[in-house]
Amino acid sequence: MRRILPAVCLAVCLMTAASLAAQDLQLPATIAAGSELTIPTSGSGAATFYLIGPSYLAKRQVQLGQEIHIQPREVRSAGRYTAVLRGGGSSQSGSFYVVAAKPASLSFLAHPSRIPVAQRDGVIGVAFVFDKWHNLVRRPETVDFRLAAKDAPPVAQSVRSRDGVAWILMNSAHKAGNAKFVAALDGIEETRVIQQVAADPCHLQIRAERNAKGVLVQTAPVRDCSGNPVSDGTVVTFTANGPQGLSTVDVPIKKDIAQAELQIPGPATISVASGVVMGNEVKVGGQQ
Repeated sequence: MRRILPAVCLAVCLMTAASLAAQDLQLPATIAAGSELTIPTSGSGAATFYLIGPSYLAKRQVQLGQEIHIQPREVRSAGRYTAVLRGGGSSQSGSFYVVAAKPASLSFLAHPSRIPVAQRDGVIGVAFVFDKWHNLVRRPETVDFRLAAKDAPPVAQSVRSRDGVAWILMNSAHKAGNAKFVAALDGIEETRVIQQVAADPCHLQIRAERNAKGVLVQTAPVRDCSGNPVSDGTVVTFTANGPQGLSTVDVPIKKDIAQAELQIPGPATISVASGVVMGNEVKVGGQQ
């Protein structure tokens, strides 16, 4: 009889342990952020419910046999959530994932804000897709990019996002001026302005004439290769080479032209350059 009692006690202990072992709560695998969730329970009596998420922690008393209601504000952040129910001599738990809801906003970055015309793949656009709770929408979405310059047909292209990000490279237009760079998705639009400016000067031309003070040298209106006026302030270098040696002067463009007064008493050859762009040469004689 004494040998039987320990075996009976062991069986009872194992049964009790089994009844207290954690069971799975009936939870969905995933829900959208900001959704309402109902969790069924069984049994009777009071119990304690815990909800643990990426940015949320809750503990409250519930009644077994009644549904547990999870409010939308409790599951706004995307990520893994764990639910635990303890009461009635047992413990139940489970987990589910909250994924981003439908797109509600775009964070749009455009670079650079100022770019020369006719630059291949020079304009970069990056769009981040978020839901109303600021979760990154990681499922693929189609983002429409559009670059529109004044007096030119817009250039548009659609890109599928990857892990919440869509990006694109676009050419700058051939005409200087402000261009609207737009990213759009399901009626959501974000606009940035890209300032397209003239590129490097092209086909520099100068003329020179002697006067009482020396030699007045002046460029023709300075344009880039697409015909856009080069921005004021762009530096033009005049170089004079004569018997007195070599001399240079840097002059900024003002109202499309650059000009300078060179103190050259004798004959000289005058050339012009801007950056790596060379222009024509002119010869002037000495003072009369």
